[in-house]
Amino acid sequence: MEEPRLTYRLLAGIAERLLPLGKPFSDKLARGDRERRAAPARWAAWGRDGRDPARPLLWIHAASVGEGLQALAVIEAVKVRHPDWQVATTFFSPSAESLIPHHPADRIDYLPYDTAANAATMLAALRPSALVFSKLDLWPGYAIRANASGVPVGMVAGTVSPVSGRRHPVARWLAAPGYRTLDRIGAIAEADAAGLIDFGARADRVAVTGDPRFDSAWARAAAVPADWPHRRLTSGAPTLVAGSTWPADEAVLLDAFAQVRLGRPDCRLILVPHEPSPRHVSALESEAALIGLEAIPLSRVGGTVPDLIIVDQLGLLAGLYRGATLSYVGGGFGRHGLHSVLEPAACGVPVFFGPRWRSSREAGLLIEAGSSVVVKDPATLAAAWTATLSGDGARIMGDRARGVVRAGLGASARNAGLIEDLIANR
Repeated sequence: MEEPRLTYRLLAGIAERLLPLGKPFSDKLARGDRERRAAPARWAAWGRDGRDPARPLLWIHAASVGEGLQALAVIEAVKVRHPDWQVATTFFSPSAESLIPHHPADRIDYLPYDTAANAATMLAALRPSALVFSKLDLWPGYAIRANASGVPVGMVAGTVSPVSGRRHPVARWLAAPGYRTLDRIGAIAEADAAGLIDFGARADRVAVTGDPRFDSAWARAAAVPADWPHRRLTSGAPTLVAGSTWPADEAVLLDAFAQVRLGRPDCRLILVPHEPSPRHVSALESEAALIGLEAIPLSRVGGTVPDLIIVDQLGLLAGLYRGATLSYVGGGFGRHGLHSVLEPAACGVPVFFGPRWRSSREAGLLIEAGSSVVVKDPATLAAAWTATLSGDGARIMGDRARGVVRAGLGASARNAGLIEDLIANR
């Protein structure tokens, strides 16, 4: 059997041993490390008690929330076609825990670290009919060992960002054996297909099947009920909802909001931090106060809706986008990467974001359609904010944004078909 490269195995082992050193500095890192180490035992227990060997099982891995939403749309399409199949979903980032409560998989839990022992445990517990990776989070050890065990290996929503670290020659060399195991690959676009082939995937196994996130975003927008209890937060004032923000985004947003209110005192800003910990929410309140703004956490909002709200609860962003006048998506001012711009676009809302957007293909599509504005600093955000509220600007841009999402629908069904082929030909 082909093994993961020795260098990769050594690096994976070193990383597993060094990660605990960072736990005192990050609650998220500590939780993720703890759960990944405990996951093999939980998966083994589910394999004994929950796995029905008489039924096919699809194992699909999606690293975090973005990849999880892509995979979710495909899983739902698979479940409609094959209600008898079992589905096990793994993830790597603690942020994906938010998907667990309403996930259709038979089992969803952390992916253990990519070691030979963990791969053996997972394969023995799940006895999968196929292993499918979502987007680009392919783990060579798991892919190679599944392939050697006779398990078909595939990828859906395959994406290769122009700025992806996996384009580095050393990263490509380390991962190439894993990409060579892929039996079926659904790429988002032609450029992504070419990138995956460059990584080592076989050209005859790659097809362009589109991005399931368009289906997922469309469905999430449509699922917000008309009587959603938090709708009042975006009613009665032109409201910008800023989702999945980081401190660098929030500094720009608060300064821009202060500028906008000089000419439009009726405006409202709702901040939805990516990590709304009590410490971060308190820091945001203090930062707003320094420039003369009063920020109220949602948990303290009473009968009157304030002009500046910090959402300190999870699971509300899709509903808030649905009622927004404008939107801002975080990640474009830092190293974290731009978060999903499709959710506000599916709600028919113009989308603003920072200058580091080129890792997001869909952001480029929105810019081309004239439905998004790239902002570089508080002044450009304030100018775009004010200009878009003039006349029919917000409605026109919002219609264009919704049109971009509508044009991308259908990828979930195509990727579900790819998985069917993968399992049928195992």
